[in-house]
Amino acid sequence: MDTLNTFFKNLIPFTEWPMFILLIGGGLFLVFYSGFLPYRYFGHAIAITAGKYDNKKAKGEVSSFQALSAAVAATVGLGNISGVAIAIHDGGPGVVFWIWVTALIGMCIKFYSCSLAIMFRGTDSEGKLQGGPMYYITQGMGKKARPLAVFFCICGLFGFLGVFTANQFTETFMSVVNPQETLWAISDFNWKLLIGLVLAIITSFVIFGGLTNIAKVASAIVPFMVFVYLLAVLVVMGMNSSEILPALKMIITEAWNFKTIVTGGFWGLVIIGIRRAMFSNEAGLGSAPMYHGQSKNEQPIKEGLVAMLGPFIDTILVCTFTAVVIILSGAYLEDGSGIVMTLTAFKRTLFGFGDELLMIIVTAFALSTLFTYSYYGVKSLSFLTNAKIGRYYNIYFVIMIVFAAVASLDLVKNLIDLSYALMVIPNMIAVLYLAPKVNAASKKYFKQLQDGKT
Repeated sequence: MDTLNTFFKNLIPFTEWPMFILLIGGGLFLVFYSGFLPYRYFGHAIAITAGKYDNKKAKGEVSSFQALSAAVAATVGLGNISGVAIAIHDGGPGVVFWIWVTALIGMCIKFYSCSLAIMFRGTDSEGKLQGGPMYYITQGMGKKARPLAVFFCICGLFGFLGVFTANQFTETFMSVVNPQETLWAISDFNWKLLIGLVLAIITSFVIFGGLTNIAKVASAIVPFMVFVYLLAVLVVMGMNSSEILPALKMIITEAWNFKTIVTGGFWGLVIIGIRRAMFSNEAGLGSAPMYHGQSKNEQPIKEGLVAMLGPFIDTILVCTFTAVVIILSGAYLEDGSGIVMTLTAFKRTLFGFGDELLMIIVTAFALSTLFTYSYYGVKSLSFLTNAKIGRYYNIYFVIMIVFAAVASLDLVKNLIDLSYALMVIPNMIAVLYLAPKVNAASKKYFKQLQDGKT
């Protein structure tokens, strides 16, 4: 495992510049190219999500709300709880500012990419309607661009594994329950293996049922788990209200600390923020378009507006609240990373049982993320082969849950960071190339909206 981890770690620096240029540079271009359109129609996006403009006769498998719930289920999860902790551990409080910047840009990227997911839908080998980067690459850019789609899907076979979630859920259970003393005195490794096996079995029951099962479970779990988590965080912030402004001030001032001890200096600080923001909301990654491409919606711009709410919910809201709790509790000053840091923060600030509450929340986050991630991998393998073979990805996915439970945090983090950075390249090239088509569709849609024809 150490050799594999070193291999991933050595490759990551070569992906940093392409990721930065395409994600931040390309994202800023889209912000100005759109004329700030997604932000100006934020209220309209909420109305669409609430079902005000639903077309029941439209083709697709799930509603826009279910697609958003499923996409958010994959993003609002341990990336927001332990991912933020990892970011603060690696880069200090200032890294949160760069997470914010990336998320705001990411809202515009998701608007474009998920609009394209409806605009260029295709069918798989079984004739079922499909959407996602591989389809808007091949249909929007032409057959010559197919190698980009193939490259995206190959990277997706690794990037869409639920390894980070399985790893951090296992750490949560081991830290809070301490099963060796409270349940059964066997080694750490055996306990982690057992947790991985149980998690794999539970996940199997849902993911082998297909997209409809995943969407139903996600739309039921996600709103509730986000509400409980935010309620817990608001209680903590309410009891420590005098510390909120100092925590936010620290985030902003440390964001411009050019003498930071982070490896790579200020540039390293920014890169950590970009990586963790992308891990949190997946903007630019190309995963969300796979779900939104399945929506019962034939109007690309409506779906793009719904999708842009994702980064706002999971990063601007959830990540910020998590960061504030970690900073005001002082947990970030201690040695420890990932979920352990967040557990410490909650235990200190919620009457000593905050870690138990967080474990319950983490369980819901972990399961919903695993359910939704598997579908991305199935679609990637299906595109590379066919729909029948694509379903076998779930077997590989389940096996890797067990592997992740016993693997180190560094290994799973480096695997995901590398895969994500590589997936950004083909996806963002396609989004930037096809952006004029989204602008043309936007102009037509908002004229119809103004005329009352939507």
